Amino acid sequence: MPEGHTVHRLARALGELFTGETLAVSSPQGRFAAGAALLDGHVLVASEAWGKQLFLGFADPARARAVLDDPSAVARRDDVRWLRVHLGLYGAWTFAGDGSTAVVHAIGAPRRRVGERETVPAEPVEESPDDAWSPPAPRGAVRARLLGRHAVADLNGPTACEVITGAEKGEVERRLGPDPIRDPRPGEPDPREEFVTAVRRSRSAVALLLMNQDVVAGVGNIYRAESLFRAGLDPLRPGRDVPTEVLGGLWDDLVVLMHDGVRRGAIVTTRPEDRDAPGPAPVTETAPGAGRRVVRQNTDGDPGAVPRDESFYVYRRDGLPCRVCGTPVLLKELAGRNLFWCGVCQT
Repeated sequence: MPEGHTVHRLARALGELFTGETLAVSSPQGRFAAGAALLDGHVLVASEAWGKQLFLGFADPARARAVLDDPSAVARRDDVRWLRVHLGLYGAWTFAGDGSTAVVHAIGAPRRRVGERETVPAEPVEESPDDAWSPPAPRGAVRARLLGRHAVADLNGPTACEVITGAEKGEVERRLGPDPIRDPRPGEPDPREEFVTAVRRSRSAVALLLMNQDVVAGVGNIYRAESLFRAGLDPLRPGRDVPTEVLGGLWDDLVVLMHDGVRRGAIVTTRPEDRDAPGPAPVTETAPGAGRRVVRQNTDGDPGAVPRDESFYVYRRDGLPCRVCGTPVLLKELAGRNLFWCGVCQT
């Protein structure tokens, strides 16, 4: 499942491509036809992310300019409709352009992703009397298609795709915990303090709490494992037993790591001095971790990018030596998800 940094990159990409444009919105698959009809011919006025939730705001063309001129008021307007998307395990957006601007190829579920930094090569624009661009035909079961003057974005396989009101959007946001990437609006609680308080009042293991979107929004299995390792924190320790200063440091580290993920288009949590020491043990067919699924990164193959096998401390490194102390990385199933940690460094 894409983690929060991916959804923030999506919000940025969609906003840069379509903000201020009147979009043709359709549902080639047909499952979102009623929702698409509500948005078709409207102007994109906002593109936001909160954790793993993506919100695209649409306004009637007659009122769009007033909304765009006062973006701080978008959340308070009742004449803005919002497309809410949650990618879930299999969702992804794919993009194509007319060659006039560089666009990403795809952003979403790792098994669908080609690479967020990959651009679509310029293609000749088909000649037509009105010089219109002919976008490529939808590929696969496209739930929703956004078509602008120079680009098209197709949504496949989301867990959620619905049109909601501003009030309903507010209800969704109120159920979410603080997002380490998101800047709080004026009057909102301090996100660091909100996170620390939520963890400290719970008896659940801190590893469970980090995956609870009501406690912290946008953290997935990779950021959970890696941030707990970097904090030296036992993942099974009850939240109420973790010192306030440790939780504050954990939040501060998530802010840095997840903003870095937005910038890179990939998750890299290892410090440079730890990437080669100690090196991973050779993996054979009988060795621990043999046959583990490779973690694909958006920057795979980019010159100067941190290789994926050097990007993590513990995630999917079960049975391999800890990069810091050399003892084997541990693996445990916790609430249906794999948990990775070092039993020596995290005490």
